[in-house]
Amino acid sequence: MFRPGAALFLAAIVLSGCSVLPERSREPAAPAPVRGVAAAPTGEAAQCLSRLGRLGAGFSPLPDRYLGEGCSNLNTVQLASLASDSAQPLSVTNLGPVTCEVSQAFAGWARFGVDRAARQILGSGLRSIETFGSYSCRNVAGSSRRSAHAEGAAIDISGFVLEDGRRITVKAAWNGGNERERQFLRVVHGSACKRFDTVLGPDYNSAHADHLHVEGIIATRSYCR
Repeated sequence: MFRPGAALFLAAIVLSGCSVLPERSREPAAPAPVRGVAAAPTGEAAQCLSRLGRLGAGFSPLPDRYLGEGCSNLNTVQLASLASDSAQPLSVTNLGPVTCEVSQAFAGWARFGVDRAARQILGSGLRSIETFGSYSCRNVAGSSRRSAHAEGAAIDISGFVLEDGRRITVKAAWNGGNERERQFLRVVHGSACKRFDTVLGPDYNSAHADHLHVEGIIATRSYCR
């Protein structure tokens, strides 16, 4: 026999049961990114910075920036110095933002490739690496494709200064200079091909007659010219 009082009692139980069901958690909205402020790096980005530090490089992480027209600075650093094979500071000129991965390859190349080659071939350690820069919002010459420079993933190296004061430039010594200087430049070009995805020098074309262009990090084999 149906009793109205019983129905009211059952309804009260159902309603009270609904009140103890867990509510769907509501995560607070993520704050909007602040332009020009670098977030704390996490995961692979943090590991890259750690590896770069262990190579003896002096650097400052830079904030991520989307600069429009296919140009950006993502996971980049400002390199202040590198380290020689004996862990002494090496200066580096004219660099802007460079991706952490390319900075890491550059630091390893300078320390274990360039400085060692300078000592073995030229009889003096390395003091400084001169460059034409890194980041530049531009296309590959003669094409409509963005250059790796447009992401800070390339460096143009113009010369090297030794501890004894000698200055070896790509323009003057690749085909000029003395035999040891020419050998040194070709050895460091070859060692760059073991670390960077693309390496272009004076033998590639006339646009690279005065510098070595290095970009990306090597995956399997390098495009080395």
